[in-house]
Amino acid sequence: MKLASNKLLLAAAISAVLAGCDSGGINIAPENNDNSVNNGGTNGGSTNNPCASYEKAGSVKQGEFDSATGNCTYNAAFVDSGNPLTVDLVISKLDNGGSHIFEGSLFVGNNYDDDITMAAAGIVEGGDGAKLTVQAGATVAFPNSTKFMVVNRGSQLNAVGTAQDPITFTSLSDVEGTVGPEDVQQWGGMVINGFGITNKCAYDAEMKTSECHVLAEGAAGKDQSNYGGDNNDDSSGHLEYVRVKHTGAEVANGDELNGITFSSVGAGTIVKNLQVYSTYDDGIEMFGGAVSFENYLAMYVRDDSIDIDEGWSGSITNALVIQSETDGNHCIESDGIGSYKDSNDYTALIAAGLNSRPVIDGLTCIISAQSEGTHDPGAGWRFREGIFPMITNSMVIGSFAADENGAEGSNYCLRVDSAETAAALEAGTEAAITSNIFACADKTKGGPIGADDLETWATANGNLFANVPGDVALNPTAVADTGLQLLEGTPAVFSIDTASMMVNDAAVGISPIERAYLGALSAGDTDWTVGWTYGLHEGSRAQPLWFEQQ
Repeated sequence: MKLASNKLLLAAAISAVLAGCDSGGINIAPENNDNSVNNGGTNGGSTNNPCASYEKAGSVKQGEFDSATGNCTYNAAFVDSGNPLTVDLVISKLDNGGSHIFEGSLFVGNNYDDDITMAAAGIVEGGDGAKLTVQAGATVAFPNSTKFMVVNRGSQLNAVGTAQDPITFTSLSDVEGTVGPEDVQQWGGMVINGFGITNKCAYDAEMKTSECHVLAEGAAGKDQSNYGGDNNDDSSGHLEYVRVKHTGAEVANGDELNGITFSSVGAGTIVKNLQVYSTYDDGIEMFGGAVSFENYLAMYVRDDSIDIDEGWSGSITNALVIQSETDGNHCIESDGIGSYKDSNDYTALIAAGLNSRPVIDGLTCIISAQSEGTHDPGAGWRFREGIFPMITNSMVIGSFAADENGAEGSNYCLRVDSAETAAALEAGTEAAITSNIFACADKTKGGPIGADDLETWATANGNLFANVPGDVALNPTAVADTGLQLLEGTPAVFSIDTASMMVNDAAVGISPIERAYLGALSAGDTDWTVGWTYGLHEGSRAQPLWFEQQ
């Protein structure tokens, strides 16, 4: 594959994907109405109570305000998994850093698991159900790992913060100041269900389906929710300047809740400036759908920071992943086909474009070469089960710590397992990995791609591998003045100019495609992490980054 053709392929792929999620096609502004009477609400709440309220069937329900703490508390009679929110609700920013604490799970909209009941309720294409609006600066908290948040199909979450006033979804322990910097399982996490396409359902030649109700992650019974459909343009709302912290739970049916699970969420959903921080399972996981992300930060994710499955066809533009020094599995763990079996023939499914086809541009992964994490050893990218990835202008850096798994090669930068994926990469028309730098002691695993081993193929296709010793740490920052220079800044996460980069004691021979730099951030560009993120910058974190101490 030639680099020039990759440029055209990248541009076409990104244009095609982003066209479906362009904010020009859907413009959801934050609502200014407020449920509390203090701020002009009209729902009949107490005059001195700033907590959210709603009226249903002639009855007004409102949170309980504690003037000593400034917090609002909502019991299960206000909302819970068995008592979902079925009317629009606004959660406002409280004075003096107050938080909205939900004692039950926060379920937005009813769940449906058959076509007839859903149609009778008027829930067909999306946007027909209850809408939850969380205003800039608000904090929403939950008491323990049995409580979580679900946005059901047809409903929307509109949480639009600002760099000065981000929105936080977190735990009561975080609100009370008793949580540790890397503590997880303090509350469940968030699940957003949409009507997008998932290859766990059957589609006709016109990409239509019926009775597509896949069971979402979360407990069974009253906690059950479902996803799936045939509307990849569906909108589940708008998330911007949002932080999700200290999540994770192993629920009744064996699922492990993530920071946010995006289940068949459509391209009409806007997600920009999103952070997940200290999660037990994955950071974000996409099961089908076509939602896209711009400016994503994942810190201290114990499993996979980016997890892809069931035909997700969205994009990620600018993403920074920082694993813990002692925990974390993959930066990207990705599958093309749900319930994949080696013995099955997926030719027709792939020809229909139903396998996962992510477009990822500008990703920096700082992984820890550890072996004793919660789930599996720290590693870079894994592509399997018929996925067709398009990955460009990115870096995987695992050199800050000495490799702990040199003999078995578990701390790899790049891994390709699937025959379908290997064939697509070899053809170079629907999948490409190009213009990336890999700096890990364990360079690759899996392959081959055609007649070449994976490293040989990747190098021939415009990627660069650093020679990292397995027994010592190699600092890839410019201040270290070594033959590996990729990053700089405080914190040391900014890409240096490619003209100044050094790999294997030589200037790099690759250039960014259709952008000015490799990776998520550049010191010469606007720092999209400033002001709203937690854990990265001094003044808004509980501990320094582990590799700052190298």
